[in-house]
Amino acid sequence: MGTVGKFPNKKQQDKMAKRIDSPHSPLKKRLYSISEAAEYLGRSVWSVRELIWHGKLPSVKADRRVHLDIIDLNQWIERNKVKTFP
Repeated sequence: MGTVGKFPNKKQQDKMAKRIDSPHSPLKKRLYSISEAAEYLGRSVWSVRELIWHGKLPSVKADRRVHLDIIDLNQWIERNKVKTFP
């Protein structure tokens, strides 16, 4: 089966966070703006907003700004992977 519904433990989260800081990563930070998250996920800004509004993607609110944690983005990707069979 896949890793659907499984969340990485602290050690795995630290490993993912280190990958973010790699020189090959275009963005070297943990919190992304909605537009940066949309680019990372290959989705439109409005589709990312809808994911947030429907509670499918957690967000971090600081004053009036909304940010998305790279770890949450990666977890969303893992949860939504579909394994197809031949």
